[in-house]
Amino acid sequence: MKTAADHISPLDNLGVMRMFNLALNLVNSAETQHRLRGIREHEFAADKNSHVGPLPMTEDSVRGTIETIVDEEEGTESEIFEKLINQSVEIVLTAHPTEVNRRTLLRKYRLISETLGYLERGDLHPYERSEAMITLKRTIAAIWGSDEIRRQKPTPQQEAAGGIAVIESTLWEAVPSYLRKLDAQCRVSLGKRLPMDAVPIKFASWIGGDRDGNPNVTPAVTLEVVTHQRLRAAKLLLKDMNKLYSELAISSRFTNDMDVLAASITESADKREKYRRVTGYLRRRLVKTVKVCEKQLQALTDSEHYVAELDTYSQFGAIDGVEPINSAEELLEPLTTMYNSLVETGFELVADGLLIDVIRRLKVFGMTLVKLDIREESTRHTIAMDAITRHLGLGSYQEWDEEARLNFLQSELAGKRPLFRTRDLESFGFDPDTLKTLKVFEMASELGPDSLGAYVISQARTASDVLAVMLLQKQYGMTAANGKMMRVAPLFETLNDLTNAPDVIDKLFSMPLYVGAVKSKQEVMVGYSDSAKDAGRLAACWAQYTSQEKMVKVAAKHGVELTFFHGKGGTVGRGGNPALYRAILSHPPNTINGRFRVTEQGEMITQNFGNPAIAERTLDIYTAAVLREAFVEHIEPKEEWREQMQRVSDVSCAGYRQLVREEPRFVPYFRQATPELELGSLNIGSRPAKRNPKGGIESLRAIPWTFAWTQTRLHLSAWLGVGDGLSSDDEKDAKELQTMYADWPWFRETIDLIAMILSKTDFSITKNYDDKLVDKTPELIGLGDEVRAKLVKTRQAILDVSQSKSVAGPHVQLLRASTKIRNPYVDPINVVQAEILKELRGMGEDETLSAEELEVKNLRRDAMIVSINAIAQGMRNSG
Repeated sequence: MKTAADHISPLDNLGVMRMFNLALNLVNSAETQHRLRGIREHEFAADKNSHVGPLPMTEDSVRGTIETIVDEEEGTESEIFEKLINQSVEIVLTAHPTEVNRRTLLRKYRLISETLGYLERGDLHPYERSEAMITLKRTIAAIWGSDEIRRQKPTPQQEAAGGIAVIESTLWEAVPSYLRKLDAQCRVSLGKRLPMDAVPIKFASWIGGDRDGNPNVTPAVTLEVVTHQRLRAAKLLLKDMNKLYSELAISSRFTNDMDVLAASITESADKREKYRRVTGYLRRRLVKTVKVCEKQLQALTDSEHYVAELDTYSQFGAIDGVEPINSAEELLEPLTTMYNSLVETGFELVADGLLIDVIRRLKVFGMTLVKLDIREESTRHTIAMDAITRHLGLGSYQEWDEEARLNFLQSELAGKRPLFRTRDLESFGFDPDTLKTLKVFEMASELGPDSLGAYVISQARTASDVLAVMLLQKQYGMTAANGKMMRVAPLFETLNDLTNAPDVIDKLFSMPLYVGAVKSKQEVMVGYSDSAKDAGRLAACWAQYTSQEKMVKVAAKHGVELTFFHGKGGTVGRGGNPALYRAILSHPPNTINGRFRVTEQGEMITQNFGNPAIAERTLDIYTAAVLREAFVEHIEPKEEWREQMQRVSDVSCAGYRQLVREEPRFVPYFRQATPELELGSLNIGSRPAKRNPKGGIESLRAIPWTFAWTQTRLHLSAWLGVGDGLSSDDEKDAKELQTMYADWPWFRETIDLIAMILSKTDFSITKNYDDKLVDKTPELIGLGDEVRAKLVKTRQAILDVSQSKSVAGPHVQLLRASTKIRNPYVDPINVVQAEILKELRGMGEDETLSAEELEVKNLRRDAMIVSINAIAQGMRNSG
C-alpha cells in the first residue's frame, strides 16, 4: 500500500517530522497549563467562603485525606498529626534515559506554559497581552530554529547537572512553599503547627552514582558530581543568606542563647544587629565553601571554567579566618538559635518568613542538594573479593560456597584489622575493573555520610552479596561505629530473586553482628521493570506482592524495621502508575508503614516536577497517599484468591517466556518490527542499552525494551502473557477472577492499569510496521499475526474479568481527552516512521555510500530520530 510518506523527499520528510514534533510538544505545554488551571480551580472551588486551608479539596490531597480519615472515624486528629510528622517519602531522581527533549528545549516549553497561564489573567492591559503573544511567537520561532537532536551522548556529569537543574529551577522554591501550605493545613485541620524539623518529603539521586553496567560512571566522576552539587547548594544558600542579612536588621530583644552565639563571632562590623552578625559570618563561611569547591573542581576537571569565579565574592569580607561548611548541621544549629530567639522575643512573623524556609531547605536538601546513592552489580564485588582472597593466599572466593563466604565475611567484619593496607593497593597487580570497584569505596570514604545515601546492590541474590559490601566499606574505614557506613540495600529484580528474597534477608537477620551493625533497620529495593521484563507483567506483580509480604514477616520476627525502595519506571510496563495516590494505597498491607522510597526518572521528573505548582501538587499527592495508607483498612487476599493468583502468575509467565525466550522467530521479529536497533542514536543517556554488549534480549535493559514497543503502539511488554493467565476453560476460575476484581483493590488496580495500556495500543499501526519492515517470510509474517491475536485475546480477557464492554476503565477516562488531541498527530508520524526505517535499513553502510547518498541517509536518520521523539511526546512516555 502506497502512502503519502512514499512520495516525500528526505528533506521534506525531516521538516514534516519536526513540525509534528513541535505541535505535540506545544500540546503538552498547553496541557501543563491546563493542569495548573485545574489545580487552582480545585483550590478555590471548595468552601469559598470559609478558611479551610491552602491545599486543594480532592481525595488525593492532604486536606482531602485528613477529612476522609476523620469522617470515616479511622483515626483521631492527634493520631493523624503524629503519623504525618513522622512519615517519610524519599523521591530518588535517576538518570534512566527516557527524557527525549534537550534541556534547552524543556526550558522553552516551560516558558510557553507560563506565558499561556499569564494570558489567562483577566486584568491584562492590551499592550501586556500583545507582548505576551509576541513572547509565545518568539519562543516557538526559537524552538523551530533549534536542533532538537542530541548529537552526542551526555556524560554522567551532564546528566547530573540536569537533575540539579530541576532542584534549582523548581524544587528549591516549591518544597518550602509546599511545606508552608502543609503547615497552614495542619493548623486548620488538626489544630497544630507542622514542626520546623518535620520533613515528610526528601530527595536523593542516582545520577553520577549508578555504575551498574555504565563504565562511564567512574569514582572520579562520582566525586566530581558530588562536589558540583555541594557547590550549587552553597551558592543557593548564599543567595538565601544575602536575603536574610537584609531582612534581619533587628537591633533589640535577643535571648541569652542568641547573645552567646553572637558573642562567639568576634570579627564583625554588626555590633548591635546580632542576627546580621551571625548571618554575615555564615555568609563568609559559604563563600569559603564555594571557593573550596571551585578549586576542587578545577583540580578534578583540569578546567579553567571555575577559575573565573574564584574572586567574585570579595564584597562579603575576608574569608581567610573562616572554615568551609561541611554539613548542614553547621548551618542549622545557628539558624535554629536565631529562629527561637525571634519567636521568644515577639518576632514570630519574621521567624516564619524566609528564615524558616531556609531551615526547611537545609532539612530537605542538606549541603549537597541530594544525597547520592551508589549502585553496583553484585558480581563486581564478588570479583573484587576473589582478587583479595587470592592475593592473601586464602584461595578463590568465587569458588567458595555460600556458607564458606558467610563464615569468612563475618569473621573479618568482627575483627579490627583491615584485609590489606590500602596504600599498597596499586602494587597488588589487580585488574583495572577490580581496582575501579575498590576505588569506589575509597572515594566514598572521603565524601562522608552527609553526601551519600544507600549503597544499592543490583542483581543481589545471597546474604554474602550484602556482607561483601559491608566488608569493603570497613576496609576503607566506613563502619557503623564511626557513623560513616552507607546503608546497604540489596535489589531483588528477577522472578527468582524476588521469590528467594525472604530467605536471603532471613539469613542476614539471623546474624547478631549484622543486625547490630545496621541498628535493626534495613532497606530493600524491589525491581519492577526488570522483573516484568523477566517474567511478564502479571507474574512480576504477584512476585513483588508476595515477596514483600514475606519479607515484612521475616523482619517482624527479627525485630527489624524494614523500608522498601521501589524501583519503578514511568510506564506501566516498568511498574509505573499514572494514578499515584491509588498506586500507593494498593501496595501490600504493612509494607509502607509511613516510609516510602521510590525512583523518578527521565520524562516523569519533567512531568511531575518541571513546574513549581505541579511539583507542589505531586508532593501533596505523595504525602497524602502515605498518610492515607497508614489508616486505610487493607483487604487481605483470601486463600482461594492467592491460589488463583498463583495459577494466573504461572500461566502468564509461561506464555510470556514461551514467546520471548523460547520462540526462535521472536528476536529477529522484534529487531525488524520495532526501532530497537535505532534507539541508540537518540543519545538520551550516558549508559549503554545493554548490560552485556554481546548479549541478546536477556541483557537488553528494560528501558529500550519498553521504549521500542511503545514506539510501534503495540506496548507488548506491558500485556504479553496477561491474556493467557486470565483465560481459563474452567468457569469457576472466571467467576473467581471477577470476584477478585470486584472485592480486591490490589487486583483491580493491576487489571485497570493493563486495561489503560491496552487502550493505547493500535492494531492497524502495529500491522503497518510489520508490512513495511518485517521480512516477507511465512514464519515472521505469521508471528506478527500471532502476536496481534494475543493482543485480541488479552483485550477480551480483561473485559471478561472486569465485566466491562470496553477497556475504558478509570485510568482511560483521564487519557481520553488527551488521546483525542494527540492521535491525529501521532498516527501519521507512526506511518512515516515505518517508511523512514524501511528506507534507512535498505541503504548500505556509511562507508560504502557516495557523498550524495550519505547526505540523504543523514537526513533520513535525523527524521527517524525526530519521529521517535515525537511519538514519545505524543504517548507522554518512552521507557
